[in-house]
Amino acid sequence: MEEFKYLGTTLRNQKSIQEEIKRRLKSGNASYQSMRNLLSSNLLSKNLKIKIYRTIILPVVLYGCETWLLTLREECRLRALENRVLRRIFGHKRDEEKKEWRKPHNEELNYPYSSPNIVRVIKSRRMRWAGHVARMGEWTGV
Repeated sequence: MEEFKYLGTTLRNQKSIQEEIKRRLKSGNASYQSMRNLLSSNLLSKNLKIKIYRTIILPVVLYGCETWLLTLREECRLRALENRVLRRIFGHKRDEEKKEWRKPHNEELNYPYSSPNIVRVIKSRRMRWAGHVARMGEWTGV
């Protein structure tokens, strides 16, 4: 197909997919900015903050991701957004050697979060969607 419409977005080629990913990242950043104070609040538990991320910010970014063909650059941009949010949630770490506070490294964010990273979620959703598309011929009698 030269173009198709999926979840309200018309996709024509890789460039249109890249533009859609940029729009999703921009929307995700706006969602993150509106939640920023909440995610850094000491009044909420880290588990609740992660639930806020998973239910409010992540769906905004991943809307229609089943059709995305990710390049390495886009994977990095998606991970950067996720790491920014997780750093806000987990806060700074105390470095015992230097006796000072620092931002957690990317590897340190993966352990307490204990969920697949955003790129893995996209790839698993693409595989699930491909299975649905493969079975469509069976349902429609084609």
